Amino acid sequence: MQEATLDIQIKTLPTSPGVYQYYDKEDKLLYVGKAKNLKKRVTSYFTKNHDSYRINVLVKKIKNIRHIVVETETDALLLENNLIKKHQPRFNVMLKDDKTYPWICIKKERFSRVFLTRNLIKDGSEYFGPYTSVRTVHILLDLIKGLYPLRTCSYDLSQEKINNDKYKVCLEYHLGNCKGPCEDLQDEKEYTQNLEAIRQIVKGNFKDSLNRFRDQMTAHAEKMEFEDAQRIKEKIQILENYQAKSTVVNPKISNVDVFSIISDESYGYINFLQLSYGSIIRSHTTEIKKKLEESDKELLELAIIELRQRFDCTSKEIYVPFKVAVGENLKITVPQLGDKKKILDLSIRNAKYYRQERFKQIKIIDPDRHTNRLMAQMKKDLRLPEEPRHIECFDNSNIQGTNPVAACVVFKNGKPSKKEYRKFNIKTVEGANDFASMEEVVYRRYKRLTEEEQPLPQLVIVDGGKGQLSSGLKALDELGLRGKITIIGIAKRLEEIYYPGDSIPLYLDKKSESLKVIQHLRNEAHRFGITFHRQKRSKAALDTELDTIPGIGEKTVIELLKHFRSVKRISEVSKQELAEVIGDSRATKVYNYYLSKKE
Repeated sequence: MQEATLDIQIKTLPTSPGVYQYYDKEDKLLYVGKAKNLKKRVTSYFTKNHDSYRINVLVKKIKNIRHIVVETETDALLLENNLIKKHQPRFNVMLKDDKTYPWICIKKERFSRVFLTRNLIKDGSEYFGPYTSVRTVHILLDLIKGLYPLRTCSYDLSQEKINNDKYKVCLEYHLGNCKGPCEDLQDEKEYTQNLEAIRQIVKGNFKDSLNRFRDQMTAHAEKMEFEDAQRIKEKIQILENYQAKSTVVNPKISNVDVFSIISDESYGYINFLQLSYGSIIRSHTTEIKKKLEESDKELLELAIIELRQRFDCTSKEIYVPFKVAVGENLKITVPQLGDKKKILDLSIRNAKYYRQERFKQIKIIDPDRHTNRLMAQMKKDLRLPEEPRHIECFDNSNIQGTNPVAACVVFKNGKPSKKEYRKFNIKTVEGANDFASMEEVVYRRYKRLTEEEQPLPQLVIVDGGKGQLSSGLKALDELGLRGKITIIGIAKRLEEIYYPGDSIPLYLDKKSESLKVIQHLRNEAHRFGITFHRQKRSKAALDTELDTIPGIGEKTVIELLKHFRSVKRISEVSKQELAEVIGDSRATKVYNYYLSKKE
C-alpha cells in the first residue's frame, strides 16, 4: 500500500521549480533537494540504476515525498539551503560553522566610535565584515588609528552635554590619539569626513585617503610647516605600504566574490575570496563531507548560497571555475585568462593548501580516517572491486643478462611493510628475458602463499607494460587465481597503467594520491631489486677475481679489500705494497696472477 502511495505521489508531482523532501516510515526527514522540474528530478531517483551505495540506501528508505513549489530556481536554491540548515537531514551535506566572526562596527552616534565586535545589534550602526581572522581586524584598526584620530570613550557626545561642560579630555587626547570632541575641540564635519575615509579603507579603496593626505602635505609644506608635512608623509607611507601588501590584482576588479572547489572521494574543499579594489578583504575555506557522491557542481552551488548568506555578500558578480546555477540576478564569470584567471587560480591554490593541511592534521589526529580515505580513493581511481589494503609489486633486475634477480615489495594500508619484502634468484630463465622472469617470480610467490594458506593481496603491480603484465597474468592463470587477484602493469616513461585485455592504458592525474602510492611501490621494488642485484654482482666479481687464485683464502681476500678498497686497485699495485698487507708468500701469488693476465 505504501509503495502504491509513493508511486502516486511521484506521478502527480508538478513540473514546476521547487524543493522536494524525502521521509522514512517514521516520518523522519531524510533528504532535501532542489529541482528546476520537480517531477523529472524526483522520478530519476526511482527509475535509474545508481552506482552509489548511499543513494540506493536512501531510495530504499523513502516512504513519503513532500514538495514546495516556488517561483524560480533561485528561490528553490535559497529554500533548500534554509531547510537543510534548519532540519539537518541525514543524507544532505551541510556547511556547518559555529564560529562567531568579528566585524568592524561604526557606531550610530554623534562622533561615531570604530571598534571590533562579534555581536550585530540592529540599531542603525554600520558593520563591515565578517572577517575570518581577528588579526586582520586588528591590523585594519591599528592602521585606522594611525591615520585618523578617533575617540574611544563611550560618552554621549550630544551638543547639549558638551555645551554644559559634562566631560573633560582624557589621556588619549594628551597622547594625540583623539582631538577632544568631548570638549568641542574637534569639528563634527571634520570627524565625519574621517569616518567616510575609514569606510573607504575598510572597503579596500585607498585612493581618496591618499589624495586627501597628499593635499594636506603640500599645504603644510607651502606654509613651511615641515614637521606637520613630515607627519602627513609618514601616514601616506603607512597607507601605501598597506595597499601594496593587500592589492593582488587589478584595482578595477572590485566588489567580486571568487569561489573554487577541490574534492576527493569523501570531501569537498571550497575556498571563498572577496575582492574590493583589487584587494582580498576576506578569505575563507570550508570542508564539506559528501553524503551521496555529490558532484563538484552540486557542492559548489550549495557552498556559494550558504557562504554568501553567512557573510552577508552583496556583490553582483562571482568568479567560478565552471558554470553554476545560483541566481538569476548574479553575473557568473568563468575566467579564462588575465587578472580574473589569476585570482581564480589563487582561490584554487588556497583550496589545495587547505586540503593538504587537513591531510597532515588527519594523519596525526586520525590516521585511520586518512587511510580509509586513501583506500577508497585508490579503489575508485584504479577501478578495483575492493579496497587495496594489501598490495604487492614486482620488479626484475639484470644487466646484460648477468645475475638475474627479482624483488617483491609489500604495502599494507598504503605503507611499506618491509619485513614482508622478498627477493628472488631467477632459476628457470637463461639470460635477460624479463617476460619469462616475471612469470617465474609471480608464479613462485603466489604458489607459496597459496600452499601456506597466507592471505593474498587485493592488488598486484608489475613494473612494465603489456608484456610483463601478460606474463604475470599467465602465472596467475596457472595457479587458478585469475579473478581472485587484480593485476596491473605500470610502464615507466609515461606512468601508463595497463589492465589485462585492455590495450588502452589508464592515465592518472599526476598529482593523484593513488599514483603517488603506485610510484612509491614501483620505486621501492626497483631500489630493493637493484640492491640485491648489486650484492650478487659484487659477490660474483669477488669469486672470479680473488677467490680463484690458488693459495688465497677468504681471510686474505677480506684483508686486501679492507686495505685497497677494490679488486681493480689490487690488480694494479706493486708486489711490495701487497707484501706489506699479506706477507711475501701470498703477495707473490696475487701479483703473479694479475701479471699473467696482463701478458
